[in-house]
Formats: sequence, C-alpha cells, structure tokens
Amino acid sequence: MKFFTKVDPAFYVAKDKHLTQSLGVKDFLALGVGTIISTSIFTLPGTVAANYAGPSIIFSYLIAAFVAGMVAFAYSEMATVMPFAGSAYSWISVLFGEGWGWIAGWALLAEYFVAVAFVGAGFSATFQAILQQQHILLPRNLRIPLVAYDSSNNLVRGGLVDVIALVIVVIAALIVWRGASDAGKVSQVLVVLKVIAILVFIGVGTYFIISHKTWSNYVPFIPQHKVGTSFGGFSGIWSGVSVIFLAYIGFDSIAANSGEAINPKKTMPRGILGSLLIAVFLFSMVTMVLVGMVPYVKFANQAAPVSFALTQVGFGGISLIVSLVADAGMFIALLGMILAGSRLLYSFGRDGMLPASLGKLNKKGHPTNAVILLTVITALVSAFLPFTFLSQLISAGTLIAFMFVSVAMFSLRKREGKTLPLPSYKVPFYPVLPVLGFVGCLFVFLGLQTDAKIYAGLWFLLGIAIYFAYGRSHSLSKTSDQINGVNSIITEESLAN
Repeated sequence: MKFFTKVDPAFYVAKDKHLTQSLGVKDFLALGVGTIISTSIFTLPGTVAANYAGPSIIFSYLIAAFVAGMVAFAYSEMATVMPFAGSAYSWISVLFGEGWGWIAGWALLAEYFVAVAFVGAGFSATFQAILQQQHILLPRNLRIPLVAYDSSNNLVRGGLVDVIALVIVVIAALIVWRGASDAGKVSQVLVVLKVIAILVFIGVGTYFIISHKTWSNYVPFIPQHKVGTSFGGFSGIWSGVSVIFLAYIGFDSIAANSGEAINPKKTMPRGILGSLLIAVFLFSMVTMVLVGMVPYVKFANQAAPVSFALTQVGFGGISLIVSLVADAGMFIALLGMILAGSRLLYSFGRDGMLPASLGKLNKKGHPTNAVILLTVITALVSAFLPFTFLSQLISAGTLIAFMFVSVAMFSLRKREGKTLPLPSYKVPFYPVLPVLGFVGCLFVFLGLQTDAKIYAGLWFLLGIAIYFAYGRSHSLSKTSDQINGVNSIITEESLAN
C-alpha cells in the first residue's frame, strides 16, 4: 500500500538542490529566537500566572522547555542527516512512509496557518494599543475583524476588516518572497533590539523589586489548588504547560528551512539548540520579574502583562518602548512562520501531494507560489476572523509532529551509515530521551482543552481525505527501487551538491 511506501532520500536531495543555500548559524539563531520569543513572552505570562500557576509559572515554562528540549535533540540529529525542506514531513516520509509523512506535515501546516494569522492579529492588537496611547483610533470597520467575540465569549458580527493585521502579514511575506537570506538579515537586526529591550525590562524590574522589597508577591510561590478549577498546586502548573507549550515551537521553523542552510551538519544543531537555550533563559527571567513587580492576580485579562507591569510601577515611558519592541518581535515571528510554512507547502507541491505549481521555484531559487498561497490564506484569516477558538491548534498540531519525530529516532538509527549518512550530531542518552520526548508530548497533548482536540481531529480527517482523493494518485515521490533499482544511499557529498 502506497501509504506505507518509504520515500527514497535521494528524491529529496534531487528536488531540493535548486534551493539557495544562504542561511548560516546567525540567521537560524535570529529566526529561532525571533519566533520563540515573540507573542508568547509578551502575552502569555500574565494570563497563565493569574489563571493557573501564580508565581510558580516559571515551573510551567521550565517543564514545557524540558519536553520541547528532548524533541529538539531529535530534531537536531534528523536535520543533520536529512537537511530537506519540510522538516518532519520529509523525514517521516523517508522513515515511515509517504502517508505517515503527509499526516505529520499536515499537522505542521495547521501550526503555520494558525500561527501566522494569530501573530498577525497579535501585532495588530499591540499596535492599536500604541496608537490609542497617542489618542489615535482607527474606524471600527478597519480595526475589528468581520467576526468577533462579545463579552460572553459568543461569536458575533464585528467590524469589517483588521487592516493592520492584513498589511503586516503582506509586508512580512514580501520580505520572505525576496528570499530567505533577506528574511534572516531583517531578523538579525530586530531580534537584537528585542533581546536588549527584554534585558532592560529584566533590569528595571529587578531594581524595582529590590528597592521596594516586593518579596511578598512571591508568597505563596505555589498557590493552593482550588478544587473544581485549574488553578493552583501541580494541576495549575501542568495546565500552564499546555497553554505555554506553543512558546517553544520555533525550532521547527529552523528545521523546515534546513534545505537552505549553509553546512547544515553544523548550522542545524547550533541553530535549534542555541535558540532554545536563549529562549528558556529569557522566559524564566521575565516571568520571575513580572510576578515580583505586581501581584499575579492583577494580570487577569491583561493581554500585554509586561507593558502593564511597567505602567503600574511608574515606568510608562519604558512601557511604550516595550510595546514597540513587542511588535518588532511579532514581526520576526511572522517572518519565521511564513518562511517555514511556505517551505512546507513547497515540499507538498514538490512531491505532488498538492498541486505541482506549489513546488516550483523562481529564477532565484525561491518557492514564490507557496509564499503567495500561504500569504493569501493567512492574511484573509487574520484580517477577517478571530483566533481564540483556533489558537490551541498551534500546540495540538506541533505536539503530534513532535511525537512522530521522537518515535522516528529509532528508525533513523537503524539506517544511519547504511541508506542514510552518519550524523554529525547524535541525541545524547539514546534511547531514553526520545522515549521521554514522546511521553512528555503525549501528556501535554492530553492536557489541551477538549475543543482543541476536536478541532485537531477534524483537521486530520480533512487531511486524510485530501491524501486519498488527491495526494496518493498524484504523488511524485520515488522509492529506492524506482530510482536505482537497488537500495540507494545519500552521502555527505550528495548533500553538499
């Protein structure tokens, strides 16, 4: 059955050789950190502290980082052995079969479609707050999407279009359309500014905590669990993990662009693991300072907790700067998500799983059609629809892909040095870490809201229907027997060329 037919890796090498290898370690660190340290660090800490974990929110971030980190090790080894566009989609197609690869890729596609639209809306909300501070208010029909939520969380008729979300997604897409190297350069500049601003917040907040002796805000550090709710105790910390996990999905956007990496055997592990380490440090520091400056109960319903905390303690000027930098951070996230999502769509077109036009490259070696399709869909979604009911799909799709990659490590090790190159980087403590990575992702997935699981199920039913109705009959992927008549092996030289 073709669903279980394993794709020959030489097929991907041949298909991806026209991609421009232009991304180095600095580019990947910028894209990874820019994607991870974006909407999540500026919006999630306050909500999770107020609704779930209190001051122990740092444990939620660290547990989520631990689970994501175990998968990041697997991603690093996979990306050095198979630096193909499409990340988990291409890897699983080689290791488990075309149909399983499609399911993994379809999960990631949900992540990128929703994430781009969600971040675009987040950028708009923050930018509109900045405008309002300057007493500038856009007309209702240009600042509220067509569908919105009322005070009772019911879907209602809103305005007409969120024009800022529409414009910013298009601008980010134009930069990506010019090429991955341009997106990487823009990200390098903006991510430095963002990290500096975050460090300034950490410094100012720490000074305030020490000078005003607000240590009582940390007591009790782990609030008592409230029966019948998700607040307090370990259950509150774990509920926070499920909400926060989407903060750590950025390293997949690095792997998705491995086909455009300069010397992927070195750049991929450094980019993936390096960006994760930087993100964990910044997340931990920001959360500790945040709940120390202002009692966590005050962050309920605060979409911009960092700016809110600064304003509350008398640093309004710095608050405005942080809001501007927050938007810069979200713009970097848009670049990373559009870059990775378009490469995933390119991979589907490259293999015939979706229309072949998506797999075509322009004269500069860029997948223009894939960028255009992703931009049109996400720009319309971000401009006209609300995203609250879709946001956890980001975590749901990513967790499923992460579980695939963790299990695939066992198949990868059997083929390294045989039909696949030997890795330049290996997962430590194998096979323990891949098992723990799978179990951790499974438990986080089970902790998602019921609605998120239902939406994920419907999305996968649609994906399976598309595969059997179109992808299976149009697939261009080849097995080793079809390419060489015997089992083929890709070498370091073939990857370099």
